[in-house]
Amino acid sequence: MYVLESFYETTPRDQVGAAVRSLVAFDSIICVDPAVLLRAAEVYETDRIDFAEAYLVACAETTGIGRVVSFDRSIDRVSTVERIEPPPVSSGRSAPAPYQHGR
Repeated sequence: MYVLESFYETTPRDQVGAAVRSLVAFDSIICVDPAVLLRAAEVYETDRIDFAEAYLVACAETTGIGRVVSFDRSIDRVSTVERIEPPPVSSGRSAPAPYQHGR
């Protein structure tokens, strides 16, 4: 999606969505869950949100969770899921200890 959007800056979303649907339909391309990709393309086109967020929406819908934790308020445009605002990170928190192999 990023390549299609950045290379073809003037390409309408419906043409980018059609290109994704065409790629998913190729027998030589294996998709883990083509239905999620197709739904993400649909959300991308109709709700006009970035594809990454559209993919999160599609995953939340298909799993039945119906919620997405995100700072991106564009997800609020999608009526099928609820966006949950992550809590603010306080500046008083210390960073987690780095992983040490073997401990």
